[in-house]
Amino acid sequence: MTRRSTKRPAAAVGLAIVLVAAVFSAGCSSVAYYARSVGGHLAIVGSARPVADWVADPQTPPALRDRLLLSQRIRDFAVTELGEPDNASYRRYADLKRPAAVWNVVAAPELSLTLQTWCFVVVGCVGYRGYYDLPMAEAFAAEQRNGGLETSVYAVPAYSTLGALPFDWLADPLLNTFIDYPEGELARLIFHELAHQIAYAAGDTGFNESFATAVERIGGERWLAQAGAETRAEFERLDARRRDFRALTAKYRSALDALYRSEASDDDKRSRKAALFEALRAEHATLKLERWGGFSGYDAWFARANNASLGVLAAYNDQVPDFLRLFERSGGDFGRFYAEVRRLAALKPGERRAALER
Repeated sequence: MTRRSTKRPAAAVGLAIVLVAAVFSAGCSSVAYYARSVGGHLAIVGSARPVADWVADPQTPPALRDRLLLSQRIRDFAVTELGEPDNASYRRYADLKRPAAVWNVVAAPELSLTLQTWCFVVVGCVGYRGYYDLPMAEAFAAEQRNGGLETSVYAVPAYSTLGALPFDWLADPLLNTFIDYPEGELARLIFHELAHQIAYAAGDTGFNESFATAVERIGGERWLAQAGAETRAEFERLDARRRDFRALTAKYRSALDALYRSEASDDDKRSRKAALFEALRAEHATLKLERWGGFSGYDAWFARANNASLGVLAAYNDQVPDFLRLFERSGGDFGRFYAEVRRLAALKPGERRAALER
């Protein structure tokens, strides 16, 4: 009997136990959501095969074979140079026949950038809700809009199961949704997702995502330092636009947050909010023309920009400078850095943020 046939039933039972626990902890109304989530992940990992099998298969397109081999060099680098987990994650590959692993829904009030949160077993409360099916994500977003919230639905190329599931076949696989990313981007994504397995603070999306983004940036710099000149130049073009995007959106997040917290009347806030979003889009148009050479990759984001889409950006970026300083104070030693992050993750939320900022 093969390893696959002996291991999968036990793992499925383990996931079923998680689902049963969800019934009692979150109420029966959440059962369908948990069931779809379990089924969605099982469908992903069930379609994955070891990278070695894909490489050896004569029907694998040469371009895909090359990308898979590159991914394994990146994966090895994550272990040897960044001290990330040496496990089965990203050692298998699946073609999902769709453009995203999941679609996340985020929501925020009309006059606030504070995201709505939803609570789940294991991961705690988070500022997003994921779906393996786009129409279902859009339907949920419509429910939130009907309740007076602004929403954003965005594609997610990869997600982390935190290394918490048993058996190698349940580990997070490489996916068609990101395997063709430029080399520097592929490396950063893998480093980011593996970082979630190192430290995780339940219910603190900002802490978790900012930590993973910090590891992504540190690791990305080290990977690119040993890459070819063409790879570095390609990455710099992409990252220059990303830095411009972060600076522009941070500027308007700050302005909107100050407006929403002010003593102005709600009518005045609405009027000034509209003007700020109009100015945001105008500045993007200028950036696109003057610095980006007409690059249109951010057009859809700016066209749909609202409190929800701005609010979710904070989770990935606001605490990154604190983590980068912590890495420096750790002497650039990943073991010391990760140990301190795990210590912080164990603190209460208020204590955690204060300690990190110190």
